[in-house]
Amino acid sequence: MNMLETPVAAEPILQIRGLTKQFTGRGGFRIGQSPIIKAIDGISFDVFAGQTVGLVGESGCGKSTTVRTILRLEEPTAGQTLFRGENIYDMNAIEMKRLRRRIQVVFQDPYASLNPRMTVEAIISEPWTIHSDVVPRERRRDRVRELLESVGLRAAHADRYPHQFSGGQLQRIGIARALALEPEVLILDEPVSALDVSVQAQVINLLEDIQRKMNLAYIFIAHDLSIVRHVSDQVAVMYLGKIVEFGAQQQLYDAPRHPYTRALLSAEPRVSVDGPRHERILLKGEIPSPARPPSGCRFRTRCWKATTLCAEVAPPLNELDPGRLVACHFPEPMSA
Repeated sequence: MNMLETPVAAEPILQIRGLTKQFTGRGGFRIGQSPIIKAIDGISFDVFAGQTVGLVGESGCGKSTTVRTILRLEEPTAGQTLFRGENIYDMNAIEMKRLRRRIQVVFQDPYASLNPRMTVEAIISEPWTIHSDVVPRERRRDRVRELLESVGLRAAHADRYPHQFSGGQLQRIGIARALALEPEVLILDEPVSALDVSVQAQVINLLEDIQRKMNLAYIFIAHDLSIVRHVSDQVAVMYLGKIVEFGAQQQLYDAPRHPYTRALLSAEPRVSVDGPRHERILLKGEIPSPARPPSGCRFRTRCWKATTLCAEVAPPLNELDPGRLVACHFPEPMSA
């Protein structure tokens, strides 16, 4: 079995297959030559209704480009994104308009994603001006208030403006707007990173309640490993445009098999003092430029296990354990 055969009874609602996105950089290493930047390089994973896939990795690893390409805000260089078996990159404008009802996004910064000149009612009902068949015009005012109450706000908030709300309340409004079109997939791009720690748990709990009630599929982008641990069913660890480890949340967190995953988890804050001592792994150097990635394994320049083989041969993403895929010539033992 491989990553594309996750043991879930239903068919995946979203299938990412060999997705690659290249950009042409500015300037070159030789006169007249511009560098090719592989922001994402051949990634694949499935998303199922009612489940969450977490994407984690350091800044610059390709998480946001993955989101933009799945949403078709960027056209891919290669690969496919299948929604219920149909490749979205083959869809015309009319088909894409229908698809955008089914896949919605909640952005990182609620202050920047909401128009300050519009009332909350106008913000939430705006998608219905494009998709006018979702809610009848005479029902829209009531539906806005229902959506506000479903995210823990009051119906009376519909007449207010964004500057009258806190960050956590604004993110709830953003979630209500995303739900206005009754989607099947929510892409959550760092949805709580701009919020106070005291508010993050409230928004996470809200998202979990919504998922249970509506059976939504989530792609959850985050750099906070503790949040990803809490919300995800499966986790994909990205490094320099590639997925280096993929597996069930508990399996991956309890026994990371890729050295990079192990290093990331070693930096996760721990509050318990009763368990065994927690070894912190400090990675040497910086993430290489995606315009000039290392030969062979892209992680080898920062890896304590790297050998000549790692410099010469890029490790494939192989299944080491049931449902666990790792791209490493020398994976960590199960007891790690």
